[in-house]
Amino acid sequence: MPVKIKHTLQLFLFLLVQVSFGQTEAVKEIQGKISADSASVDRINIVNLTAEKTTISDANGFFKIPVKAGDILVFTAVNLESVRRKINQQDLEQEVFTLQMVSKSIILKEVVINESAISAESLGIIPYGQKKYTAAERKLYTATSGGGIDGLLNTISGRKAMLKKEIIVEKKEQLLARIDVLFEDNYYTATLKIPADYIKGFQYFCIEDSDFASALRAKNKTLTMYLIVKLAENYNEIIISENK
Repeated sequence: MPVKIKHTLQLFLFLLVQVSFGQTEAVKEIQGKISADSASVDRINIVNLTAEKTTISDANGFFKIPVKAGDILVFTAVNLESVRRKINQQDLEQEVFTLQMVSKSIILKEVVINESAISAESLGIIPYGQKKYTAAERKLYTATSGGGIDGLLNTISGRKAMLKKEIIVEKKEQLLARIDVLFEDNYYTATLKIPADYIKGFQYFCIEDSDFASALRAKNKTLTMYLIVKLAENYNEIIISENK
C-alpha cells in the first residue's frame, strides 16, 4: 500500500475514533425539576426522542435522564400541555435543569340557547329540575308504582329485585364509559404501571371504590386523578400477590 494512502487511512481512523469518543463523552445524565401551577407533577413522562430513553418524574417533579447537546426531550402528562425541548450546552451545564409546564385548558364550544325552544318543561308538562330517569329506573318505577296486586306479583316473581340489579349494572356501565373517556390506555401502562391485559379489570376495581365513583360522577377530574394513583398502587400489589 502506498505510504500516502496508508497515512490518509490512519488519519481518517484517528479522526473517527476521536469523534466517536467525543460523542460518548458528551452524554450526561442530567437532573431535572418540573413545575406546574396548581397541577400534579408526579409521574410525568419524559422521553429522549434522539437517544430513545424514557423516564418519569417523582412526586416533586424531579427526574434524571441521559442526554447530550442537540437531543430532543418531550414531556407529556394527561393533565398538562406537552412540551418539546431541544437540549443545548447551557442546559447540560446547569446543576438542575428546570422546566415549567402548564395545565391543560378545556375549551368549550360556543353554546347558543334558543329561548323559543319547546320542551316538556317549557310547556309546563313537568316541573323544571325534575329528576330524569334512566331506562332501567323507568322500568323499576313502572313495576312498583302500580301498587296493589301488580306490585305484589312483581315482588313475588322477583322482577323488582331484577330491575334493581339492572339499575346497578347500568350505573356501573355509565362510570366505565366516563373513565374510558378520561384516561387513555397509555396512561394506565406508562404512568400507573398497570399491565395492558389488566386495564379493564383495573377500571372495574376503580368504580367499585365509593370515593372514586363519587368523584367520577361529580366530574371532579383533579380528585379523580389523585385517587386513581393510590388505587393503581393497591391494584399492582394485588397483581404481584396473585402471581406469586
